[in-house]
Amino acid sequence: MGSRMMFVLLWMLLSSTSTGIKLDGNGYVDIVIAISSKVTQDNRLIDKIKEMVTEGSLYLYHALDEKVYFREATILVPPEWNGMNFTKARTEIDNANPAYGVEPYTNQYGECGAEGEFIHFTPEYLLNDTFIQLYGSKGRIFVHEWAHLRWGVYDECNGEKPFYHSNGRIEATRCSKNIGGQFYDVTAGGSLQQCRIDPQTSLPTEGCMFFPNRNQISNSSIMFLPGLDPVTAFCHENEHNYEAPNMQNKKCGKATWTVIFEDSVDKDALRSLKPLQSPPPPPSFKVVQRKQRVVCLILDVSGSMGGSRILQQQQAATHFLRNIVEYEARVGIVQFSTYASTLSPLTTIDSDTTKENLIILLPKVAGGSTNMCLGLSQGLQVIQADNGDALGDEIIFLTDGQATDNIAVCVPSAIQSGAIIHTLAFSNSAARELTEMANKTGGKFLSPNDKTTSNQLMDAFASLTLSTGDYTKEPVQLESIGERTSDWFNGTVSVDQTVGNKTSFVIIYELSSPIIYIQSPSGLTYTQTNMNHDGSLKTVFLKVPRTAEPGDWKYSIQATTNQAITLTVTSQAPQADVPPITVKTHMNQKSSDGTKPMIVFAEVSQNYRPVINAEVWATLESETGSPQTLQLLDNGAGADAIKDDGIYSRYFIKMVNVNKSLVHLNPPKPPVSDEPLEVVNFTRTATGESFEVTLSGTAPPNFPPNRITDLSAEIQEDTVLLNWTAPGEDLDQGTAKSYEIRWSFDLKMLQFNFSNGHAVNTTAVSPQKAGSVEQHSFNLNITIQNGTTLFFAVQSEDKQKAKSETSNIAQASKILPAPKPLGISNPDINLTVFVISLCVVTMLMCFIFAVVIRAVKFRKRSAQKFLNV
Repeated sequence: MGSRMMFVLLWMLLSSTSTGIKLDGNGYVDIVIAISSKVTQDNRLIDKIKEMVTEGSLYLYHALDEKVYFREATILVPPEWNGMNFTKARTEIDNANPAYGVEPYTNQYGECGAEGEFIHFTPEYLLNDTFIQLYGSKGRIFVHEWAHLRWGVYDECNGEKPFYHSNGRIEATRCSKNIGGQFYDVTAGGSLQQCRIDPQTSLPTEGCMFFPNRNQISNSSIMFLPGLDPVTAFCHENEHNYEAPNMQNKKCGKATWTVIFEDSVDKDALRSLKPLQSPPPPPSFKVVQRKQRVVCLILDVSGSMGGSRILQQQQAATHFLRNIVEYEARVGIVQFSTYASTLSPLTTIDSDTTKENLIILLPKVAGGSTNMCLGLSQGLQVIQADNGDALGDEIIFLTDGQATDNIAVCVPSAIQSGAIIHTLAFSNSAARELTEMANKTGGKFLSPNDKTTSNQLMDAFASLTLSTGDYTKEPVQLESIGERTSDWFNGTVSVDQTVGNKTSFVIIYELSSPIIYIQSPSGLTYTQTNMNHDGSLKTVFLKVPRTAEPGDWKYSIQATTNQAITLTVTSQAPQADVPPITVKTHMNQKSSDGTKPMIVFAEVSQNYRPVINAEVWATLESETGSPQTLQLLDNGAGADAIKDDGIYSRYFIKMVNVNKSLVHLNPPKPPVSDEPLEVVNFTRTATGESFEVTLSGTAPPNFPPNRITDLSAEIQEDTVLLNWTAPGEDLDQGTAKSYEIRWSFDLKMLQFNFSNGHAVNTTAVSPQKAGSVEQHSFNLNITIQNGTTLFFAVQSEDKQKAKSETSNIAQASKILPAPKPLGISNPDINLTVFVISLCVVTMLMCFIFAVVIRAVKFRKRSAQKFLNV
């Protein structure tokens, strides 16, 4: 998925094109709203989407000093929808997936100020206008989620901590504090009752809610409560509530407005843009549709592709045609060297026989020069043959990287063709135009190495799927592994209940055919007599009959001589209503000069339900160095934004001067839960796009420990207890040298002038390994009075005396139990159900829009029902 797509995931996903949303002057363009193929055709959705974006455009215009608005948006409808007015899609990507629950939300991977991945809406939400009473107008909600997606800000309310102590008072978690309201508990019978106080926390008990007054003086903030009529602005620094225990303070520690104008992708443009002289025009819309998949393989057969490269290309393309490309797709094949020729025109994949006939045509001999422009031109002619243009069609362009001709001459026209161009370079010195073509057309750029023990080219081809949003019809890679041996090559692949259909084992050997045994969980053994052997391809292929038995499949491969052997296992969902567990990879940057750390992400999910407690490892391979492995974590610390959201993250800091690297994700078998599960052990591998690291110096950069974002504090009588997750020596890896803890009565002083806070003696505190739980208790040299609120912060230091940023500010109050419960002026008022809904709406907005709480509820529901593995 291209970065910063706006997906409307409606059962639908709101995403931009893979080249990203753009701010063109004062207007946002290249916004793509993709409707999942799971959504039954209802043309009202198109009208509702237009209404939402149009209303949101004007709301955004007023909220951001009349500087920006939504100018253009594209609505991508499913291939199954019928309509004469649907334009053919270009590079718009459909990654929409079914939604669970009605609440809109935004998927955010990164740090404060980093763009999110998509916004998610449901058809039920868009079509049912009664939700306006519950959530607020759809245009306002759209802008709230847009701020998450585009500017990387977080919610200013907290469903887990809706109240906190401030100078002896109970406050609702909100921004700004100028939003006034009352505390009530709504009973099942429809009465508003006085909130009770929990004697353990001295805060209102669960169920107590904050009801904002409808007539407010303050107009902020959109990240707290956009559904409240007076709210039309984001919180500025002069009104930001730094005390509120919400995600905005935890992740950013500054006002939403400040993040937008100082840290977001639009910061420079927003500071320089002049306000519009008049309200903007309504957005313009295009409705587009991608029909049948059309893809052309353009394969390099020049002399430099000789030796093992031409064979590896043939093996990987065979795997793509046999196991990856879907039925009903149309496929063509072109080869190029000194000249270019068409090996197969567009052919509809309608049977296994058709696939095998295409495989026979794959080139086997290399020779000549590398005329890339001839190959591109021939490939474009092939995909234009079906309807006269290349809009939305795909090219898979594989080459050894260096052109004999001037590729810069033909790249602009290839980009303008409207085709999606994936480029694969068998070289560490590939022409930069290959990267440009992929980036500008929504394709992927991959740079696999040609080592015989590497499966990188196989993995690269396997990653080139074009999703329709229905993962039940797409292949899933369970295993990809290689080894050089003269003995046995043994292992286990877990086939879980979400896969099993069309399961295949592909064994590739270097010199001579090995002896192969593959055993099912029940003990049924497959040998070469049950497999297909292609001696010219040096490939042995097993297609498991029917649905593969769930459980651990064992493979034993005996090499008859010292040689390289690789194994690839793919499968698909066995049922249309049970999507498979999938792994998606992502890097926060496509290139780096070493000054800013890179982050590796892996999203493990089943139909957007997060899979937690998995063990996830990333292998980053370069052509010039040995592979580097990282265990990715979902602990809400370091590089990881939110704990237990199924997104596993880690900083990549061991940078060396390399041209391109591939990211491989392989979650091994996670521990089995005590709860009854439909899913137990599983294995997956996934390949990410190549990225580039170019260091100016000879030594890798030294990064300080990562900022602590989960510091919490508690006062127990006269003792303070602090908890946090340990940072590393370098960001979230290794072990920091020391901690510096300070406290203050003044939050802002501690946040902006950390060294002026009161120091805590930390000589007895020895930092633990990054990711460990740290706990430290101490007595202050003051008597802590009832009603006292104290603030705490931590900095860590590495061996080179590099200090981390100041942590989030944790607060703790000493509050003795209240002598009587909170009172309200009208404790016995009875309300009709309709009136209750109007009252409850405002508080529910806070719960609904809290990203963390949505994730927590989502995770808990997933864990209880399905996936706590």
